[in-house]
Amino acid sequence: MLHTIVFVLLFIGASWFAWRGFSRIRRNILLGKAEVVAGDKSARWRNVLLVALGQKKMFKNMLPAVLHLFIYVAFIITQIELIEIIADGVLHQHRLFAPMLGGLYTFIISFIEILSVLALVATLIFLSRRNLLHVPRFRKPELKGFPSLDANLILLAEILLIIGIFSMNGADTVLQGRLPEVYHHTGNFAVSSWLGPALFGNIASNDTLMFIERFGWWLHLSVVLGFLCYLPYSKHLHILLAFPNTWYASLSAKGKMENMPEIQKEVRIMMGLDQPDGAAPAELPEFGANDVMSLRWTNILQAYSCTECGRCTAACPANQTGKKLSPRKVMMDVRDRADEIGANLDSGKFTLENYQDGKSLFDYISPEEIHACTTCNACVEACPVLINPLDIILQLRRHEILTQSAGPSEWMPMFNAIENAGAAWQMGQARDAWKNE
Repeated sequence: MLHTIVFVLLFIGASWFAWRGFSRIRRNILLGKAEVVAGDKSARWRNVLLVALGQKKMFKNMLPAVLHLFIYVAFIITQIELIEIIADGVLHQHRLFAPMLGGLYTFIISFIEILSVLALVATLIFLSRRNLLHVPRFRKPELKGFPSLDANLILLAEILLIIGIFSMNGADTVLQGRLPEVYHHTGNFAVSSWLGPALFGNIASNDTLMFIERFGWWLHLSVVLGFLCYLPYSKHLHILLAFPNTWYASLSAKGKMENMPEIQKEVRIMMGLDQPDGAAPAELPEFGANDVMSLRWTNILQAYSCTECGRCTAACPANQTGKKLSPRKVMMDVRDRADEIGANLDSGKFTLENYQDGKSLFDYISPEEIHACTTCNACVEACPVLINPLDIILQLRRHEILTQSAGPSEWMPMFNAIENAGAAWQMGQARDAWKNE
C-alpha cells in the first residue's frame, strides 16, 4: 500500500510541476503578435507526418540520422512499457499486461529491448561526437555553458533509462524461475532472457534480486518523470513542439519576403500609381521587430522548437567565412529573451500591457550579426524541423533600417539611390531615360 501511495504522490507532483513549466512556455510563445495561419491543411499534415514524425529532412546526413532514429523510435515504443509501469504503480500489480497479451507481450518487450540496445549504441556515439570528436557545429560559442551541459544530461538520462529497463527485466527473468507463483512467466525476451541470468544468475538471495528488479522499475520511472519536469527548460522540448511547429510552418516558397503595406503604399504614390488619401499619420508605424512582442508568435514557437543541432549554422556561408552570424544563436537568443520577459512578468514587477525593461532583442543579437546575412536561405533549407531564422533576421533588419534609420554605412548610398532614382546605383539621369532616346 505504501508503494502505491508513494508512486501516486510522486506522479501527481511531477505532473503538476511539468504542467507549470509547459504553461510558462505557452505564455511566452503567445507574447508574440497574433497571426492568422491559413493555407492548405493537407500540406500542413504532410509536413507533420513527413518532417516531424518521419524525420524526412534528417536523412540528408545519413549517419546521425540513423543514430537519431534509433533513439527516437526507442523513445516512442518504450512508452508502451511506461504505460504498464504506471498501471502497475497505481493498481499495485506486477506486469499487468502480460497475462492479457500472452505472446504479443513477449514480442513487444523483446522489440523494446532490441531498440534499447540500438539506442544505447547511438547514445554512446552521440556522447563521443559531442565530447571527444569535436564536431565543428558542436563547438560554437553559443553552445558553451548550459546548452552543452543540457545535451549531455539528456544523453546520460537515456543511459539511465536503459539501465533501468535491463535491471528490471533481467532480475525479473531470474525470479520467474525461482518464484513462479509471484513472478509469472512472460516468455523469453530478446535480450534479458540471457543477459539477466548472466548478470544476476549467481545472486543467491531472492531478496537481493527483488531489490534489483524494484530498483530498475523505480529508476526507469524516476528518470521519465524527471525528464518530464526538465523538458520545459531543455532544448529537447522539440520532442513535443516539432509537431505544431511543422504544422504552422510557412507554406510559401523559401525566400519569399512579406510585403509591408505602408511601404508599398508610399512607393506606389511615389511612382504615380496611387494618390495620397489624406493627411500623413500622426505617428510613423513601427516596421519590422525589435523585441519578442513585435515578432509573430510563430517565430517564438520556432525558437522553442529549435533542437540546437547547428545544421543551420554549419550551412551558413557567412558563418563559414568567419563572420559572427550564427542562425542557431539567433533562435537561441529569441528563446532566451522570451524566457527573460516571462520571468520578469512572473516577478510581478512588470505588466505585459506596458512592458519596458530597457532591453530588446538587439541586446542579444548585434547589428554585425544581422548585417552578415546574405538571405541565401541555406539555414532554412538545412533545418530538420522547418525553422526559419531568416524571417527573424529580416524583421530585425527592417526595424533597424526603417524605424531606427540606422544600418551599415556601406548600404546608405544604395538606399539613397533607390529612393531618389529608383535604382541601386547612383546615376546621373533617370532610370527610364533610355526609353525616350
